[in-house]
Amino acid sequence: MKLGLENFLENHVQEYKGKRIGLVTNMTGVNHDLTPTVDLFHQHPDINLTALFGPEHGLRGDAKEGAKVGDETDPKTGLPVYSLYSETRIPSKEMLNTVDVVFFDLQDIGARYYTFIYTMANVMEACGKYGKEFVVLDRPNPINGVDVEGNLVEEGFTSFVGQYPIPNRHGLTIGELALLFKHEFHIDCDLKVIEMSGWSRGQYFDETDLFWVQPTPNTTTMDMMLLYPGTCLIEGTTLSEGRGTTKPFEFIGAPFIDGSKLSDRINEIGLSSIIARPVSFVPTYQKHMNVRCEGIQLHISNRKELLPYRTGLKVIEAIAELYPKEFQFREMNEEGLDFFNVLTGTDRLKEIILNGKVDTYLEECEIISSTFKNQSKKYHLYS
Repeated sequence: MKLGLENFLENHVQEYKGKRIGLVTNMTGVNHDLTPTVDLFHQHPDINLTALFGPEHGLRGDAKEGAKVGDETDPKTGLPVYSLYSETRIPSKEMLNTVDVVFFDLQDIGARYYTFIYTMANVMEACGKYGKEFVVLDRPNPINGVDVEGNLVEEGFTSFVGQYPIPNRHGLTIGELALLFKHEFHIDCDLKVIEMSGWSRGQYFDETDLFWVQPTPNTTTMDMMLLYPGTCLIEGTTLSEGRGTTKPFEFIGAPFIDGSKLSDRINEIGLSSIIARPVSFVPTYQKHMNVRCEGIQLHISNRKELLPYRTGLKVIEAIAELYPKEFQFREMNEEGLDFFNVLTGTDRLKEIILNGKVDTYLEECEIISSTFKNQSKKYHLYS
């Protein structure tokens, strides 16, 4: 297969010769040989790279989740690096003064909460406002482009982890998302997507011939990414989602949990393709830092039958049922918003979980996700 980046360099460079190029990227912007897009652009005789832009975690990916990143000068190229994860998340007119076209080359992981896709939407908006072309160099959806699951963000609950009403597992590549954002959510910009070749919708990332470069510090394994559309919701509770361990979003626990009791309960539920194993762990940062927790690790027996959103909600429901006095939702995030409601995109789910009504709610979500899947097919670039 070939990435959008590689198809651009082979077939489209001359279309942009003489234009000033801005590039939104990080360490995931690489070709098959792991050469960074920054280097490929900066060293190309027909590409005039004039500015760099970094998403959450920064251009080099060394900032923790939620940490604000400042502007800097890239030591290798000498170019300005404008942070899009600070007080400013939308490029200003001044940031775009030295560019005619903005290219976007970041690896998404296929979940609604991932801020890279909203950085893309914000840059699209700024490009439309200030008359700049926007070009997406497409990359695979690592958890495949077929399966869709979850609810839609409701009005009043949009945020930078859910800026538009798309499902928790959206089933689109980042280029397809750009087309969806432009046409469904009315981002008026001059958009072009440089497609991949040789990628099919049913492929998982480890079925390609690409090396995996993790987009963020806690994006560790295929299993983590497959579980993330559901287990990310643990972040909205006082439970540990495994941050500060080697298995983030696969480990779930707390100091008050009996791991054996919880694993027995999860296995009794019979979640599709999930086997729970009792674990003990001590997070090195974030929730319950340096405190021994017990809980479970979620193991995937058949990823093609996995329902991650259902898994995440049913695990939370089970813990709330087993530990009604100890279990709590996190009330506020750093921006003063109800964190669980922001992640779930609704204020309905708390009561649904506490009342043991998740199965009924998931029946609603099946209709919602199926509708989205059919509606989004018009933006599919790959079969």
